Amino acid sequence: MRYLPLTQPDRDAMLSVVGVSSIDDLFVDVPESARLPGPIAGLPNHASEMAVERHMTALARKNLTAGEVPFFLGCGAYKHHVPASVDHLIQRGEFLTAYTPYQPEIAQGTLQMLFEFQTQVARLLGTDVANASMYDGSTACWEAIGMARRITKRGRAILSSGLHPHYVSVAKTMAKYTGDVLDTTAPWLVPAMDVDRLIEKIDDDTSCVVVQYPDILGRIADLTELAAACHAKKALLIAVVTEPVAMGALKSPGEMDADIVVGEGQSLGVGLQFGGPYVGLFGCKDKYVRQMPGRLCGETVDADGRRGFVLTLSTREQHIRREKATSNICTNSGLCALAFSIHMTLLGEAGLRRLAGINHAGACRAAERLAQVPGVELVNEGFFNEFTLKLPVEARPVVRALADQGILAGVSLGRLYPDEAALANGLVVAVTETTATEDVEALASALTDALA
Repeated sequence: MRYLPLTQPDRDAMLSVVGVSSIDDLFVDVPESARLPGPIAGLPNHASEMAVERHMTALARKNLTAGEVPFFLGCGAYKHHVPASVDHLIQRGEFLTAYTPYQPEIAQGTLQMLFEFQTQVARLLGTDVANASMYDGSTACWEAIGMARRITKRGRAILSSGLHPHYVSVAKTMAKYTGDVLDTTAPWLVPAMDVDRLIEKIDDDTSCVVVQYPDILGRIADLTELAAACHAKKALLIAVVTEPVAMGALKSPGEMDADIVVGEGQSLGVGLQFGGPYVGLFGCKDKYVRQMPGRLCGETVDADGRRGFVLTLSTREQHIRREKATSNICTNSGLCALAFSIHMTLLGEAGLRRLAGINHAGACRAAERLAQVPGVELVNEGFFNEFTLKLPVEARPVVRALADQGILAGVSLGRLYPDEAALANGLVVAVTETTATEDVEALASALTDALA
């Protein structure tokens, strides 16, 4: 039973004050193509609770569940095994009901958890300091670009062609309101990242260079030379990590002198969940900490000398004057950050390295096997757990055909770059510790038949 406290005269009075004639007028800024013309098709206007449950269950059965079929999707969201203890612990009442601590020092448990999370993220990314999380990787990427603008007083950002197109899209949306100029282009199906192109483009107006590591095609590059080129022009290097498990095997961006390192933490502790909620990672060099968005928890001692935790830095507009705020990010993904931290704690450094090794070894075996399929070419020279195949035909119809057979073959580049004909044959394949040998064989066999 719905609770609607407002009568129609109440609604009419409110609309009159706002200056519109109907509730629909409040949604005129939403593109018409994104608005539903009426009620959601297939849902009854009124039904009992049991009938609704039955109906929704029937709809859910139409989904292809990731854990029940050979699964090779990646491109920023990865299927890893999350220990059952993670889900059990985050559902404890003191965690599940916690929100942003507006009187933070009262919530010592929450602050300690975030402090440990920051420590883990800083060590993972190789940065001096990390904040108490962001919404997700894409918004963290934009926040890093905005942070570079504040530090350098410049407004031109160079984005690597290998940066996830969804991250690029978020940055373009936000740049409309800040005036930042974003220099970007689509990737090419070649083995190497575009480091040389990025270095050539850096000039005295450049605020930052943004590079994904590994990039959208799974390629890996040494960022040391790029960092040096940025610093020679007093620009910043921003590295984006969408697969944190890779940091168990690769040299961290911070070790290669990246100034800001951001990323998506979904791989650790957080399931795929239809695309969210996720948890953004954000770290930087210590000298830039006061320009970092979000919140920072610190360790101290109380009046009796006992260990305690405090909200050390909070540069959002709710805490300081709006013109002084570094971001309008008003909270952190606390529950997802907790899941990330618990999973990291269970793994430990040695466990993370073993997990990374399993991922890489499995991807190598899969790449070798799939490259044997007639007409299929492996694009990458090096990769972690994700690589790109070039098919002899457009990849999107092949992916759809294999999905009909119960095999989620990967992400077609035509889906990510619908306007780039040169990428239409590209297929990005991700392999994790959840990928069995028979899954790879099923994909290879189905791919062989589809391309025959």
